[in-house]
Amino acid sequence: MAETTIDRPARPADPTRAGDTAAGRTPTVVVDDVHITYKVNGAKTGRGAATAALSRILSRRPRKDGGREVHAVRGVSFAAYKGEAIGLIGSNGSGKSTLLKAIAGLLPTARGRIYTHGQPSLLGVNAALMGDLTGERNVVLGGLAMGMTRDEVHARYDEIVDFSGINEKGDFISLPMRTYSSGMGARLRFSIAAAKSHDVLLIDEALATGDAGFQRRSQERIAELREEAGTVFLVSHSNSAITTTCDRALWLESGTLRMDGPAKEVVAAYEAFTRKK
Repeated sequence: MAETTIDRPARPADPTRAGDTAAGRTPTVVVDDVHITYKVNGAKTGRGAATAALSRILSRRPRKDGGREVHAVRGVSFAAYKGEAIGLIGSNGSGKSTLLKAIAGLLPTARGRIYTHGQPSLLGVNAALMGDLTGERNVVLGGLAMGMTRDEVHARYDEIVDFSGINEKGDFISLPMRTYSSGMGARLRFSIAAAKSHDVLLIDEALATGDAGFQRRSQERIAELREEAGTVFLVSHSNSAITTTCDRALWLESGTLRMDGPAKEVVAAYEAFTRKK
């Protein structure tokens, strides 16, 4: 099991400690008392703010205010296992996407450790696109970036394009991706990522886009990925997508893990909580 984040000065985590030995299962992800913090630079308002910012850039002088520290994830611990699809739910700013990025190895932990079996693959609606390249070229580059060979990409090319549905109303795959709508780009990203089996697949709001047909195909493909390889994490504001796609859910609120259990039970508790707010 590979460790994807930095050590903390306190007691090291033992990835076997969270394993379900009774069921003989091996964890694919272990998150042990993880805290994640980052700084948000303050923004001055009023006349002259833009000029002052440009002056700092040109002179390479840092801001004097130092920014504000945000404690986005607070002591979260859980273990995920092969074959599970786990939904992450919670209010805006609860730490869902931040935790997903940390599991992917894109954010360091301030405290705690994250262990993963294999290389997690993060699929997010806001992932950077090569806007000046065609969709066709991005399919090739995306496949290569995931570790597929060029022959594997070409063998699955038609399947990827057909799955995305972006050519249903024209030959969009041959156009630069900057001409795509956000939904088209998200569908193509998911199609590229779903063309390959993953040890750990992290999906951030990808199922929130597209029509009912694409969402159905996405859910079916996630089920296949669970059977073929490892674990799927899904961040979504659609509770129905969580209960339909996932068998387990984690509810984060203000950076803390409030509930971990069967998806339908966790979603029901979260909906009851939001109705009281």
